[in-house]
Amino acid sequence: MTKYLFSKIGLVEIKDLLRDIKRSRRIHVVLNHKWRKYIRFIKGNHGKYTVKLSSKTDRKHQPTLENLLQDKVYLAAFHSYLQSEFSDENIDFWLACENFRATASSDNLQQKVQEIYEEFIQPTASKEINVDHSVREKIKKSLDYPSLTCFNEAQKHVYLLMERDSRPRFLQSSAYLGLKHKSRTL
Repeated sequence: MTKYLFSKIGLVEIKDLLRDIKRSRRIHVVLNHKWRKYIRFIKGNHGKYTVKLSSKTDRKHQPTLENLLQDKVYLAAFHSYLQSEFSDENIDFWLACENFRATASSDNLQQKVQEIYEEFIQPTASKEINVDHSVREKIKKSLDYPSLTCFNEAQKHVYLLMERDSRPRFLQSSAYLGLKHKSRTL
């Protein structure tokens, strides 16, 4: 299968290639420089050319983890997806840290830090998250004199873990694709 990158062929060749594409499959090709790297012409088995968008455009339109966490519908779907994968402790910890920073007052700061530590950080915790030993020790030391930033490093670690590992799998799941399709039809 021969592949032609849009940026490596001339305008005359593009016109020839567009004539070979079936009328029903023809798309409007924007001859804008920024789109050239995303469009490919692929010669099929029957000698006909088809226009394909590269995977770069697909990734460009996928929501970031931050967008997923801000939208309540997608957050609920992402949370249930993580539950099905038995990794919901990550999103629970991230949400607990956000709630802690938003609602903690100096009066109950010690109590809230202790609760989060016992539920997520402490070895043998009910929802123990996967963080480095050094991060765990820093948090343990900060229990005596807690601050609103004592979980920042662990929260960042968990966020990056969800961004790199969980989000891409969620975006390929039927739960996300169903929501995406449903939102398009509404």
